Amino acid sequence: MARIAVIGAGMGAMATAARLAVAGHRVTVYERAATYGGAVGRYEREGFAFDTGPGLLHLPAVYRDLFVKTGKRPLETCVDMVQADPAVRHVLPRHGVDVTLPGASHGGVAAALDGAFGPGAGERWNAVLGRARDAWDATRRPLLEEPLRADRRALSDDPYPALRRSGLLRRRPPTLAEVADRELGGGLGELLTGLVRAYGIDPGRAPGSAAVLPYMEQTFGSWYVRGGMRALATAVHERCRERKVEFVFGAEVREVLAPRGRAAGLRLADGGEVAADSVVCGIDPRLLPAASLPWPPQAVPARGEDLPSRLTLFLALRGARPSDAVHRTLVHSPGLDVTVMRPDDPATRPDADHEAVTVSTVCGPGGAGPEELLELAGKAVPGLRERLLWHEARTAADVEAATGAVGGAVPAPALAGAGGRLLYPANTTAVPGLYLAGGWAHPGGGLAHAGMTGALVAGLIVEGAEFRGSQ
Repeated sequence: MARIAVIGAGMGAMATAARLAVAGHRVTVYERAATYGGAVGRYEREGFAFDTGPGLLHLPAVYRDLFVKTGKRPLETCVDMVQADPAVRHVLPRHGVDVTLPGASHGGVAAALDGAFGPGAGERWNAVLGRARDAWDATRRPLLEEPLRADRRALSDDPYPALRRSGLLRRRPPTLAEVADRELGGGLGELLTGLVRAYGIDPGRAPGSAAVLPYMEQTFGSWYVRGGMRALATAVHERCRERKVEFVFGAEVREVLAPRGRAAGLRLADGGEVAADSVVCGIDPRLLPAASLPWPPQAVPARGEDLPSRLTLFLALRGARPSDAVHRTLVHSPGLDVTVMRPDDPATRPDADHEAVTVSTVCGPGGAGPEELLELAGKAVPGLRERLLWHEARTAADVEAATGAVGGAVPAPALAGAGGRLLYPANTTAVPGLYLAGGWAHPGGGLAHAGMTGALVAGLIVEGAEFRGSQ
């Protein structure tokens, strides 16, 4: 039985801890904050409750597998998880379009898009997602289900089979924004770019393979956990405790100890040292002081771009939630897409005569402010200003304070293409015994992708370097 020290209690770190504990290891998690979950938090005020992180889960199979592999009770017996249907409503004020798309129905989506954009729109949309499916099939295992290969050339080229028009493809593969413009056009293209931008990915810089994200949503659905997504974090934490994982909160890690060139423990902020046979870093490794890193600072791998953060507004509204309200609405505006979440969940409001709404957008320095978000949210929630009791903003600085992420950055899922620029560090490192998990490691951010690191890191520790992923 090996001693495993895990840095951080985010979703990927806890998924790793639970799997390692089931394999017979003694696992202890060290978390700088006072609670678990990382970005998957909850804000409560005056009977209202809001998710501070992701509002929906895509690829629920990742967490279903986690619960099957770590205990007798499956995921659905631990949380009340429901599929969002309709899947998403799109509001495009500039085009005068308001269209609601059903969940997991390609035919229903096509019919809705034909009604909103004219005959043939649904066929073009499904054709793009069909090509995205080809990209998904080509890269699913190496990008999501297997440890990152030393030879990354297979993931450096864009697998999206873009239509061959003009001479563009002779120079370079098109960006996702160019795919949207050339293969969809107008407002229909804005639906595609808006869905991708919601992940924190710039469509103007992303490869066409970014279309796999809308494909995943439409194919596997969007899922909500009643009580808020924090309930999922609680379920994972409880599963860890059931497997005898120990948690030490308020324990900031200052250094990974590697006295003989192999990870052998941790040094905490209070000066205490913890011995371990292996260490799993579940936070951005750049959060550890450069001088304490067991590799030269310049060798710390990182994506070749500054990751954006999110600006989120929590809105407390008087008046009941309309029965026909859609859980998730995207309001598209030039250069800005706003996500409005209106869960039909009594646990989020003080009573049936009130409603809790979360509004968010991806932002960089000098981006949109709360007033701009409120204005756009009003396009999705009629009478919002008149119904508003109060609102609170959660800024990039707030995200940084809560999660420790530099600049409040929110990692996006890894993508194939772009010369490998949108990949993340491998789960193994140059230091034997030191592994990377969570959204800052392969295969990247988001609930499903971060959760998948649990299977990858546990497999590498238990089976060794020959581990090639689940079959």
